[in-house]
Amino acid sequence: MLTRKQYELLMFIHERLKESGVPPSFDEMKEALDLRSKSGIHRLITALEERGFIRRLPHRARALEIVRLPDSVAPGLPARGRGGFAPAVIEGSLGKAPPPPEGTAEDRPAPDTVSVPMMGRIAAGVPISAIQNHSHSIPVPVDMLAKGEHFALEVRGDSMIEAGILDGDTVLIRRSDTADTGDIVVALVDDEEATLKRLRKKGASIALEAANSAYETRIFGPDRVDIQGRLVGLIRRY
Repeated sequence: MLTRKQYELLMFIHERLKESGVPPSFDEMKEALDLRSKSGIHRLITALEERGFIRRLPHRARALEIVRLPDSVAPGLPARGRGGFAPAVIEGSLGKAPPPPEGTAEDRPAPDTVSVPMMGRIAAGVPISAIQNHSHSIPVPVDMLAKGEHFALEVRGDSMIEAGILDGDTVLIRRSDTADTGDIVVALVDDEEATLKRLRKKGASIALEAANSAYETRIFGPDRVDIQGRLVGLIRRY
C-alpha cells in the first residue's frame, strides 16, 4: 500500500537509476515532488524501505537500490511528465480495464459483462492512507456502467450508510477529475488520504460530507482535494 507521494518518489528514483545508474540527490527528489523540505523526503524513503520497495546501501552516500516495483507497474514503463516520471494519483493505474484473462470459458466474463479492475479498499469513515494495488478484475454488467473508464473499490467503514453504502460493499467508480455538488466521489486529500464522501462546494472551499450523523463534514481549500472519480454503481453480496 503506497500513498501518491511514495509512489511518485519510487518511480522517480527508478527512472533516474535506469537513465544514469546514479540515484537522485535529496534536493532533486524534493524538487521533483514539489516538497518544501528534505524531511518529507526522509519520511518517504523510510516508508518505502519499511514496505520493501527500496534498500539503503550502508556506508555509501546517495546509495539507494530499487528492490521491487508495485505489481501494477511494468518494469519498462516509459516515463512521462514533470520530473521524468508519470505519477499515478492513487497507486495503480486507474485506466481502462485490462483484457479478460486467458483461461477456460468459465473463467471469462459473460458477453454482457465488462472486466473492471478492483483497485483495493476505500474508506467510508476516517480516511485510510491510500488505495491498494490493482489485485484482480471483476465482471460487471454493462448496464451498470456509464461511458468512460471505471474501477472498483471495496468499502471499509460506515460513514455512508445513510446513502445505502455499507461496509463490505463494492462501489463502481467512473474515473473523473471533476464532480458536481451532491455527487458521491472518491476524493484524495493532501495527496495521501483516500475517502468516499458526498461532495459539496462552498464558495472557494470543498466540503466532504458523510452520510452518517456520527461523522463531521470536513472542509478543505480547493488545492487540498483531488477528485478521482464519481460513484456510478454498487455491488453487494449477501
